[in-house]
Amino acid sequence: MAFKTVTREFEGYLEDRKSRFLAFLVPVNAFEGRLEELRKEHRKANHVVTAHRRLLEDGRIEESGKDDGEPAGTSGMPTLRVLQGAELINCAVLIVRYFGGTKLGGGGLARAYSGAAQDAINNAELVLFQKILTKKVSAAFALSSDLERRVESLGLKVISRDYNETGVDLIVEGPEEVLSEL
Repeated sequence: MAFKTVTREFEGYLEDRKSRFLAFLVPVNAFEGRLEELRKEHRKANHVVTAHRRLLEDGRIEESGKDDGEPAGTSGMPTLRVLQGAELINCAVLIVRYFGGTKLGGGGLARAYSGAAQDAINNAELVLFQKILTKKVSAAFALSSDLERRVESLGLKVISRDYNETGVDLIVEGPEEVLSEL
């Protein structure tokens, strides 16, 4: 399965019977900070529902959907299902709801939250997810400039250089597929 992700924030919107749903699709590393900002920015909002998916080091996927006071199963899980259906990883959706005075019911809430999440995804520039890893590579002094050129030509980032009695050890970072070429 080829996962997709986002590299910056995108927004979506849905209105249903005067309730407004503002959706924010963010990279997972911005999730906690953005949740805090949204709670401060939208103090009068009734709920901030969240869902996230993250790829763990061991290849498992950590995911959650939080209802934030909405009836159980009507908001966080439908939002998470939209992330799953779009095959998104390492991102989160936060949806701010302003109550419009008319109850939407369980099905209505599920449709509204998933619709707002889908709108944010539709507005997003999705990129192919690449697992970023680090790797140690070594070369004798005589071959160190060749190694440096190879690392640069592959677009890898050098994290550290350690010179020792035999040559140089580089710690490089980049997409898993590219690192395998070293």
